[in-house]
Amino acid sequence: MNEKNKNLLMMGVLLLFGYGLFQQNNSTDHVFRNADINEEEILDHIIYLADDGMAGRYPGTRTSKDAISYISKFWRSVGLKPGGENRSFVQPFDISSGVEIGDQTSFSVSEISLTNGIDFTPLSFSGNGSLSAGAVFVGYGFDMDDDKKWKDYENIDVQGKWAIVMRGGPEQIHPHSIYAAHAPMNKKMMVARDHGAVGIIFVSQKGDDGLVGFDHTTSASKGGIPAIHLSIDQVNQLFQAQNKSVASLQEKMDSDLKSVQFDLGDVVLSAHVDLQEKKIRGGNVVGFIRGRDHQLRNEYIVIGAHFDHLGMGGHHTGSRNKDTTAVHNGADDNASGTAGILELSHKMYANRSQLKRSMVFIAFDAEEKGLLGSKHFVENPAVPLDKIVAMFNLDMVGRLKDSTFNVGAIGTSPVFEPLLDKMAEESILSINKSYSGYGPSDHASFYTKDIPVLFFFSGFHEQYHLPEDDWPLINTKGEKDILDFVYDLSMTINRAEERPLFTEAGSKEPPKRRRSDGVTLGIIPAYGGGDEEGMEIDGIASKDGPAGKAGMKKGDILIEINGKKLLNIREYMGRMAELKKGQKITVKVLRDGKPLMLDVQL
Repeated sequence: MNEKNKNLLMMGVLLLFGYGLFQQNNSTDHVFRNADINEEEILDHIIYLADDGMAGRYPGTRTSKDAISYISKFWRSVGLKPGGENRSFVQPFDISSGVEIGDQTSFSVSEISLTNGIDFTPLSFSGNGSLSAGAVFVGYGFDMDDDKKWKDYENIDVQGKWAIVMRGGPEQIHPHSIYAAHAPMNKKMMVARDHGAVGIIFVSQKGDDGLVGFDHTTSASKGGIPAIHLSIDQVNQLFQAQNKSVASLQEKMDSDLKSVQFDLGDVVLSAHVDLQEKKIRGGNVVGFIRGRDHQLRNEYIVIGAHFDHLGMGGHHTGSRNKDTTAVHNGADDNASGTAGILELSHKMYANRSQLKRSMVFIAFDAEEKGLLGSKHFVENPAVPLDKIVAMFNLDMVGRLKDSTFNVGAIGTSPVFEPLLDKMAEESILSINKSYSGYGPSDHASFYTKDIPVLFFFSGFHEQYHLPEDDWPLINTKGEKDILDFVYDLSMTINRAEERPLFTEAGSKEPPKRRRSDGVTLGIIPAYGGGDEEGMEIDGIASKDGPAGKAGMKKGDILIEINGKKLLNIREYMGRMAELKKGQKITVKVLRDGKPLMLDVQL
């Protein structure tokens, strides 16, 4: 080998060596040797999870999978036992990410095909399927029983036909308009269906020439009727044979404040709607430490934190700056909580000889999309739910100020408050206490299952749900103090002879923003739902509420209110808006596949 080749070989070896060092330094297989909770390792975890390269850890993305891998590898290196599927740490589940228009979607007028996106568009709440039928114009599509008595479906038959309705109402729709509650398109679709229409076509008012933007974040109604928005140009062509136009019809209805109705005769409108639900794959990460007491080790304490965040932000993500597309690092929310459960698990495993009960550590996915990971776990628990004695949730624990942090849900067991008060007396930290068991984080899923919970939180800040929530703002000393407190509390509960007694502490459903005259059944809807028509009930908020007194149960599928069909949670909300306090109604539910009628006093 000549000198030149020797030099080239040596350069190649050095390059490979250097690349190997780079890979080692940038690997997620970092060795955390100190089993004690320490600031350096807290920050190491947060810096990795909140790095710009992690792109905000949005559920289902490659970087979300990187976070799952990081947590799994850490727990494997520490010695925790996997609690997911197929002897892994991962508990996978599907997440609905909206709906898209399939290639087979079409619309035609008397066999003349129109162009999707230019002449028409299906609406995101449309039902799927094919339909060919005649059509009837029914004004604004109202069925109002109030002072105006505006009833567009009186004296005309829409049974088995398309209902063509104008969007909006006869005046500018504002919150105090008498037409506001009747103007939403989904509401108009329900009214059309109630009167026997088999499809609905929406027409924009004059001057509004564009089609409604398709909302990809909304899932299609299972079993609903086809819902189409037709362009003004196409509608005007459709109405030519009747010597009518969108402008003339609107002017007449708005001036007379009366309905205009007519049948389109022999015209046949045909549609095939093919909306396809998009799903992404999420996953919780679950690890175990087995307790040493033969009597108590089959009981469990869960310590959890969500690891997901908002990705690149934008509309429908939860970002407070909806018009900004940028990495939402989520250092405090909730890389801080994830770092916390990693450090707690390491220390507890090192001191596992002191554990009587077993410990379950869970990094939840898709919390920001509606507590989906924790809801999936409690519906598919890796351990029996009745053996979980307590659940502690860490969400945003990295921005401690003035040595004061928040502990929520202390009313869920009578042992919590005196124990926390005693510990606070011996701690450098002060506690702000709140009692309600329900809260906007993953502990709420466990509270609805009658499990005592505590929620640890260092407080809101200006960077919440913004790209500026990044690791340089983390107070590592403050987080370590909180984690030391949680560790001592967990060990105390773990080693106690008696498990904490559960007590109900407030509603098991989120607070509602509703009109003062609004009504509620007192149920917890199962957001997302299954394949069935109707709305599954995830729980009863109170046994003394209307649903509780009527005998409704968790797992019931609500399919009718006062004889009117409902398909999903959106339609449930629409049906409830029609009701008044003090009214007695009849609901139909499916229980174990069998219909059951129940009387409910609101």
